[in-house]
Formats: sequence, structure tokens, C-alpha cells
Amino acid sequence: MSGTINVRPFGTTAAGVAVEEYILTNANGVEVRIITYGGTLTSVRVPDREGQFANIALGFANVADYETRSPYFGCITGRYANRLAQARFTLDGQVYQLAVNDGVNALHGGVKGFDNQVWQAETRQGDGEVGLALRYVSPDGDEGYPGTLDTTVVYTLTDGNDLRMEYSATTDAPTVVNLTNHAYFNLCGEGTRDIYEHSLWLNADRYTPVDATLIPTGELAPVAGTPFDFRLPKPIAPGQRSGHEQIVAGHGYDHNWVLNRADLTDTTMMIAARISDPASGRVLEVWTTEPGIQFYAGNFLDGTLVGSGGRLYRQSDAFALETQHFPDSPNQPHFPSTVLRPGEQYHTTTIYRFTVA
Repeated sequence: MSGTINVRPFGTTAAGVAVEEYILTNANGVEVRIITYGGTLTSVRVPDREGQFANIALGFANVADYETRSPYFGCITGRYANRLAQARFTLDGQVYQLAVNDGVNALHGGVKGFDNQVWQAETRQGDGEVGLALRYVSPDGDEGYPGTLDTTVVYTLTDGNDLRMEYSATTDAPTVVNLTNHAYFNLCGEGTRDIYEHSLWLNADRYTPVDATLIPTGELAPVAGTPFDFRLPKPIAPGQRSGHEQIVAGHGYDHNWVLNRADLTDTTMMIAARISDPASGRVLEVWTTEPGIQFYAGNFLDGTLVGSGGRLYRQSDAFALETQHFPDSPNQPHFPSTVLRPGEQYHTTTIYRFTVA
């Protein structure tokens, strides 16, 4: 058996734009579903150690919920993933005021970011892999960001059970860009239980502490002696429930870790994280060319959302591991740069690798 690609209607937006769902299946039966609204992963079906398949990605069953209720389930976030302080930045001496959508800050691209756009889709098929290329052209001034940004994200599912995500973009004026995917996972299966017993390893000796509005203070702080030390695998629960001041600030884990690279400008592919569920045996490895990774433990899931499986999502019913440049980088000169200029190409790659133990 070789991989297959199927497509079906997924509904229409409130503005009447048709949304399609693409179903990628590899030779092993692993299945990834992606809708053109937000380039969103709606479902990721992988086997446990007994060979039983389950969807491990949180999501909704209809477009309306993605438009009006989604806490960024599975979507492409941009132009700038994560937070920018005071919803502004200065580039080449000019101040750019952005849309404010997270207290006083800008979050994940603004009020109508990349997660709220319908992307153009084109299927791709290769030796031992199937894929979907998604394109969106963000106009100059979109949510306050300068320059026309031509963005392509390619999802590729391989017969090795890798889901590869390649992000690329060009601009016609100096701008900033930081793209990621905001998939929420539960390796037990979406909507089944909390993730407290999941065991996490992060390839990071440092993290970026935040202030009360979740903006990095600028410090690259050692994880040693804190709940942020995942240099050896350990369950999520103890740290998530601790009274550490940074855990209190984020209502749990919602922080960026500084990956262990030779220097912050290194872009070689490296393993960033490994998380496993002892009950099912499912394992997710995250590989990336990015300098940072945000670990979010589903702190703001509050039991008001009904997922695609018909079950409520409650606090810590999922985790996100978002590869990225650091939050607020345009306002923190010693952080790796997120500036993109005409004639340059933004390009990053992240791989979700699914295995069992």
C-alpha cells in the first residue's frame, strides 16, 4: 500500500467561503486531516503499542467553531506566532502599531491572523510520502504588519510516520515573521483524560521567564533547580501544579525554552522534545531548525469547548509544543532576529515524529 490523498467539503465560513478538508494517509494507516481554514490540523490518527488507532489532536467538527471559539487548535499562527509586547515593534526607526488581542499585547498575528484565513491548497505526492502545500498572501498593513508577505506551508506525511512542516515566505518590504503550528495533542486520545502523566523531555538548559502579561523579561534563565528542568524525562503534573512564581504567571506551563544549540543563529535540524504517554505507549518527537520551543499545558481549556469526538475539553487535557523564534523578539535585540527583508527568504522546518514505546 502507498500513501493516499483524499479531499472533502468541510463547510463554509460565515462569509460564504468554501473550506475543504484534505485527508493524508500513509502506507501504515497513519492519517492526518488538514482544512484550508487556517491550514489547520483537525485530526492526527496514530497507533498505540497494541496497534490501536486514535485521534490525538484536539479540534472541532465544523468551521463555525474554528471561526468563533478556537483557542488556535491545530492552526498556522502568523504573521508573528506568540506575543509582542504592547502590540508594537520598531523596525528601521519606524514604529508599527499592531492589532491588540491579548490584554495589552499582540498574540499569534492579531485579531484576524493566519489562523483565520482560507489558504489555497495544492496536493503533492512523492516516493513514500504524501503532502499538501498551502499558500496565503498577506497584504501590506495586514493587522498592522508592513510588507506584502507571500507565505507557503507544506505539510508532508511520510511512510516513516513523520509529519514534516516546511514554512517559507518572502516580502516586498522589511517586516518581521515568526510562523508555527499550534496543534494541541493528547497521546491518550483527544478528549479522553488529562496529560498530567505524560512524560516530557526538552533539549534545553535555559528558558525565557515572563512578566505578568507573559512577555519575556529578556533573561535566558537556567532551568536547573526549577519546574522548567526537563533535561531528564519527567511527568508534567508536579511542575504544572507547583507554586513557582513563573508557573503562577502562566497559569501553568506556557513558556519558551531556549534549545541547546551551539549558538542562537544555528539552524541545523535537531531534536527539541520528546513526550510519551505511559498508558498507550505513544511517543511524539519534535525536530526543528528553530531556536526555541513553547511548551503549553492547556491551561486555559475550561470545559466549555466540545471537541470533534463529542467530549468536553478541560484544563490540561492537551499540550502544545510550538517550535518558534522567541516571543517578543523584535523588541528584544539580543534575541535571534525575526526580521525579513526583500530579496531574502524565510524558511524553517519542523517535524512531528510519531512512534511507540
